[in-house]
Amino acid sequence: MMEEPATRRSILQRAFAVLGLGAYQKVEAAAAQVKNPPISPKDGLKITKLETFLVKPRWLFLKVYTNAGIVGLGEPILEGRALTCQAAVKEIEPYLVGKDPRQVVHHWQAIYRHAFYRGGPILTSALSGIDQALWDIKGKALGVPVYELLGGPTRNRVRVYAHARTPDQIQQRLKEGFTAFKTGPAKRRPSRYVETPAQVQYAAERFAELRKLVGDDVDIGCDFHGAISPATAKLLIKALEPYHPMFIEEPINAQNHDVMAEIARGTHLPIATGERVFTKWGFREVLEKKAATILQPDLCHAGGITECRLIAGMAEAYYAAIAPHNPLGPISLAAGVQLAASIPNFLIQEQVSLGEGYLKQPFQVRDGYLDLPTGPGLGIELDENALADKIGHDWRNPETYDPDDGSVVDW
Repeated sequence: MMEEPATRRSILQRAFAVLGLGAYQKVEAAAAQVKNPPISPKDGLKITKLETFLVKPRWLFLKVYTNAGIVGLGEPILEGRALTCQAAVKEIEPYLVGKDPRQVVHHWQAIYRHAFYRGGPILTSALSGIDQALWDIKGKALGVPVYELLGGPTRNRVRVYAHARTPDQIQQRLKEGFTAFKTGPAKRRPSRYVETPAQVQYAAERFAELRKLVGDDVDIGCDFHGAISPATAKLLIKALEPYHPMFIEEPINAQNHDVMAEIARGTHLPIATGERVFTKWGFREVLEKKAATILQPDLCHAGGITECRLIAGMAEAYYAAIAPHNPLGPISLAAGVQLAASIPNFLIQEQVSLGEGYLKQPFQVRDGYLDLPTGPGLGIELDENALADKIGHDWRNPETYDPDDGSVVDW
């Protein structure tokens, strides 16, 4: 009698016979999980509820629930407008409840276009957080990271930078494993429209100290925060050029791309902008006017993963790089990492929190990089116990005034 052909099951059974039934069942279960996604495309999957909650220091987290028990995470926040964004998400909820969350792009279009008054920081921030959560659900439903749904990884790790303004802060961040930093132009008072030579020299000297401290193998970007006038920005950039900043971020307020383009033409340093630019339509103007060669879309403001992937594609056609803006929480960071993993023109990712005290497995920096997450969706899980004492905040944007004459100055 001919022996029955060997099958996957029979081979496993023989291999684990000596280990007992328990070991065999565990391997079978793990293999089945890899072979079959958690939710079949044919299975019904519906959104049941959206829940937002304020999280210290100034964030707004979102959970999108489904009838299958899968929960998607997002950050639909605009700094200083958490309650307004919370209300915007609540207004969108009736559209989403009962619908299949896997139609991510369709929902993006419906939420954006059915608003009639399109765009703006509040509505696109609410949409951005929802978009992150829907991608998280889709990845979890299929059992793969989001970057796999965007074409697979283009790199095996993601470079990140830390904020540091003083030599002591930079030394501490170096010990933590960072190899790139962002600072601001040092100043002893708010910048004036036309600045004195002493103030320009002071900013240049302080930056020179940081450069001397870290040497030429470490990157330092300089963020003007849109708070410098065009006249002074030109002076500052010329003074900083000998010390080779990685980029000059928002040298002027981002509302006038023509003036930023003029500044870009006057320096060999890369100009970066984007945290206050929304959707592909906003970034189209930046690219067409050659106002920047480094785009910094914020995945919590510019339209989420869906829109920032399109922005990255547009930027590639102009040989511009993507450095996602993120002074927010670990969900935002996780979304940025998924985008960074899937695009060819990624430069570096901003972060202020790796998730300690918020995530069950915080991100880890090694030699300036984060390893790609391998878990499904965004690849993170909230630590509900650690979050318990961080719920709620009343954070507001700083209100700043010139000490000499009391006039309003930019933050």
